[in-house]
Amino acid sequence: MYITQGLHRHIQQRPNAIAVRDRGQALTFVQLGERVARLAAALQRLGVKPGDRVAMLAQNSVRYIEYFLAVPWANAVLNPVNSRWSLSEILYSLDDSETSVLIVDDAFMEQGKQIAVQAMTVERVIHVGIDETPPLMLDYETLIAENPPVEDARRRGNALLGIFYTGGTTGFPKGVMLSHNNVASSSMATVAMGSYGADAVFLHVMPMFHLADIWAMTGLFISGGSHVVLPAFDPATVLRTISEERVNQVLLAPTMIQMLLDWRDNHPQSAALDLGSLTTLYYGASTITPALLDRACKAFPRAQFFQGYGMTELSPMASTLSGEFHSVEHQASGKMYSAGQASVCTEVRIVDENDCEVPRGCVGEVIVRGPNVMLGYWKKPQATEVALKNGWMHTGDGGYMDADGFIHICDRLKDMIISGGENIYSAEVETAIASHQAVAQCAVIGIPSEKWGEAVHAVIVLKPDADAGFDAILAHCRERIAGYKCPRSAEFRAVLPLSGVGKVLKTELRKPFQDAQP
Repeated sequence: MYITQGLHRHIQQRPNAIAVRDRGQALTFVQLGERVARLAAALQRLGVKPGDRVAMLAQNSVRYIEYFLAVPWANAVLNPVNSRWSLSEILYSLDDSETSVLIVDDAFMEQGKQIAVQAMTVERVIHVGIDETPPLMLDYETLIAENPPVEDARRRGNALLGIFYTGGTTGFPKGVMLSHNNVASSSMATVAMGSYGADAVFLHVMPMFHLADIWAMTGLFISGGSHVVLPAFDPATVLRTISEERVNQVLLAPTMIQMLLDWRDNHPQSAALDLGSLTTLYYGASTITPALLDRACKAFPRAQFFQGYGMTELSPMASTLSGEFHSVEHQASGKMYSAGQASVCTEVRIVDENDCEVPRGCVGEVIVRGPNVMLGYWKKPQATEVALKNGWMHTGDGGYMDADGFIHICDRLKDMIISGGENIYSAEVETAIASHQAVAQCAVIGIPSEKWGEAVHAVIVLKPDADAGFDAILAHCRERIAGYKCPRSAEFRAVLPLSGVGKVLKTELRKPFQDAQP
């Protein structure tokens, strides 16, 4: 398998079909292929050799899609940069991966200028955008215009596709090495379940540096769907784009779904938007509460919901929950709120500390095996050995499997709270808190306690104009979960700290309590 394979097929079979639409600009498959081949030629002319790393620091755009295809076309390796990182984190990832070329857009021009001076291995910085190209950078469009197209190197199989850095909130981020087979098999598994398709009009709003969006991008090129691109997530723009572009598929993180629904409910003009084209809503990247999922299903009654559970190391998919399980029947059984079943080509087990499979219904660590499992961590053989013990990816997630093979995620094992000798899974507490009518978002962490070892602490964001104190939240929780699981303290905030894909950064929430320790 190779990532550019789908593009070749659709150039051959549907050359004049629209491949990408980006803020008024449209490219057919044959036009996209021409630009990709020219960008690959430019990279080679700049000295990029087989296996060299090429990075991109940018917002979503058609240029990001060109980058994603042109780098392997040039026989090189991708390194998409997390645009939410600090300059020091970005520099670390570029130097660690020995990246030689960086593409940067207008939004990150200032960081690009600093990287050009400070990065140890970056030899060339390419500017893409409408602003004037700075002296230390090369102009993207000029490079494409001046370089005739080259043949695709067809870098493929187990050859390295990209280094995708994960983490960075504590210590140094790890570079996840994924092959062409890894990413293609993960996306192919989803296509095999009926997702995407040639008639798909898919809206990209997840950041394109993230594997969740790359998974969708690859699946669309396999099936021949059309890409509609927005630079970043904005609820009003997303809803308007769905209406105007007749988008029928979108991938969102739960926090994005929350913001969409809140905007729609608080802006009367949203009633004029026709969202009837939306037939599939994919969600993932973090846990969704039952309250939010129920609300979303009611808000988009024509859409089928499809959940993906996984991680970067799994390219990124481990299990899926398809539309048929988002029903009243499966709501009652609890399957609707699970992470689904192992996806095509993937095995999932729940094991104890000795890697022995635990009985159904018992909590253990989720481990995964399949062609989607990473090659390893870049320059980290010991971390690779620990993560890929016995050929299985050890996810670090705690969960259990029911009698029908549905996986229920309880918590990150490192986020599990041990209070008074009892194991408490923050996701269960968060579900109880989130079901309160005044709560918009919440996160639960363990904080130091002299009496209990750890105490359950809730961080809560209330809905606009809602009023609820800790006592009301606590009483609500006591009706739903055991007393020892209920929060012993809480704080109310306007927002929660989020990663680029909407995950709550619990490390940031813990910092004040860690700093207070002697």
